[in-house]
Amino acid sequence: MHPSNKPLFILKHILFWATGSISMVMLLFFVGIWQTSDRILNIVEKVVYPQPVNPQIDIPTLVVKQIQGVEELTTTVYTMEATVPTSAERKLGDFVIATTKLLYIGHGEVRAGIDLSQITTEDIKVNNDKIAINLPPPQILDSKIDVNNSYVYDYDRGFLNLGPDVAPDLQTLAQQQTLAKIVYSACRDGALNIANEKAKEVIIQLLANTGFNQIEINTTSLPPQDCQTFDAEL
Repeated sequence: MHPSNKPLFILKHILFWATGSISMVMLLFFVGIWQTSDRILNIVEKVVYPQPVNPQIDIPTLVVKQIQGVEELTTTVYTMEATVPTSAERKLGDFVIATTKLLYIGHGEVRAGIDLSQITTEDIKVNNDKIAINLPPPQILDSKIDVNNSYVYDYDRGFLNLGPDVAPDLQTLAQQQTLAKIVYSACRDGALNIANEKAKEVIIQLLANTGFNQIEINTTSLPPQDCQTFDAEL
């Protein structure tokens, strides 16, 4: 190589390497921008198109709503006829002058069942494919007199009709006592426990297609002695 051309040769090499370095820097610069833009696009995509969320199903709450949809579950109806005597006295001081007596034949009806609105999620336990439900205790939901088939059988104001003429009051009292007798008899004869058994059947049918292989329904039985609370009204 001619000596005069040596500086020119060196300059060309310097320019070549400088150009290559600049190109490399520019390449790295654009790669960095591309990677940053890609991360930004991923963030924007997640915001605009959120990732699917796996829904969490609250089974006890769903079951509660399904059962409460039945609302008040009337499971058994108890009917009875009762003969109820009532009376009122007319007094002069401590001396009874005459007595009015009324004999009432009353027909009544008692509805026993379970108020399903009392069920909460705490009453429901789920374990894999088994569900256990604690039902509220049965109760007397309603009692009424069948006025079309009830009547005053006898009304007697005593000697010379001297007894007080209080037929409406005695009839109202007789109706109240008739209801008390029917409610007590319904309890004593097991109407509330029958309501329990029928309620179990209804709830099991209600949950039959919910996917549970085992359905356990727990009820509260009413001991016969507890019927005395109704008898206290007599």
